Amino acid sequence: MPEASYGRLLAGSPELLQRAWARWQQQPVDWDLTPEPWPLPPARQTTLARAVSVQGPGTFFGKSTRTLTFEPAEANGWWFERQDLDDALPFPVSARNVWTTGDVVSNIVLRAGPPHNYVRMVEHIIALKVGLHLDHVRVRTDSGDPPLFAQGSRDLVAALDAAGLRELNRPADYYTVAETVTVCNPNGGFCTLRPAQPGAPELRVDCAVDFPTAIGRQRVCFRVHPARFRYAAEARTNTSALKMLYCKTLGKLFADVRNLGYTRENILIAGRRGYYNPPRLLHAGKSLEAVWHRAALDLLAALALVEEGRFVGEVISYKAGHTLDVQMICMLYKHGLLRKC
Repeated sequence: MPEASYGRLLAGSPELLQRAWARWQQQPVDWDLTPEPWPLPPARQTTLARAVSVQGPGTFFGKSTRTLTFEPAEANGWWFERQDLDDALPFPVSARNVWTTGDVVSNIVLRAGPPHNYVRMVEHIIALKVGLHLDHVRVRTDSGDPPLFAQGSRDLVAALDAAGLRELNRPADYYTVAETVTVCNPNGGFCTLRPAQPGAPELRVDCAVDFPTAIGRQRVCFRVHPARFRYAAEARTNTSALKMLYCKTLGKLFADVRNLGYTRENILIAGRRGYYNPPRLLHAGKSLEAVWHRAALDLLAALALVEEGRFVGEVISYKAGHTLDVQMICMLYKHGLLRKC
């Protein structure tokens, strides 16, 4: 296997990567959307035209109502502000502020300053930065526990669409990787980033998942633009029937699990031979909900942690997760691999 195909390995075993790369190449693409017309992103930096609020049941405290308020900002990317904490400062969406990627419940948690100044499950929120080409926003929240919706992040997309975008009098900043790089994990998952082509400020995604459940093997390829993101944003988080059973039984012994707001409406539950609730986002008779969630709401969230500007280039993701995604972005900063286009 020529090294140039996946570039420089920043973390992981070369032998594991070669085997994983071969499996990825052998996995068929369920839906290749790269030939579809691709609208150019706004040439100038963007923010919201007005503030907008969204409410829903809590993710980790399902019996509570949580509110997110998205407000226009003139610069400095995306920021979170905990309105329920008098002694906590707003903090930016950045790889530097990732606290953890979860254990039983996989999610990206951002934190800055005191331990209680955090927001959990931010991926379903910050993915909108990349998917909607929305550069500067302040997100005010009344809790570190954001709402969980029955339609993935469609409620958030609808709210921001209703608020509208406003272009600022500054050209958009684009960043890419200086060379092709890969991070591989011990489970045979990997993430590869390739530089953008000169004069092409686009982000291409090739995302594949492989679960030992009814989800099975799924793979999509597409260019990132708001219309495609709006479609994919309906995809819900998925879990196995076994993990759902754990959350509803032994998991109730633990504070992080006992109050989870997971239901059959807001989570896709997969058994070994079938789904426990109807899957969505069917294409050619096959549900691709799991891979769309992975590609649009998980992977793009990791790219939103690039704080300097819009990330462009090509991303290949195979059997990856939040931990690997965040590791990749951190490696870009550690090795100085981000460059302005």
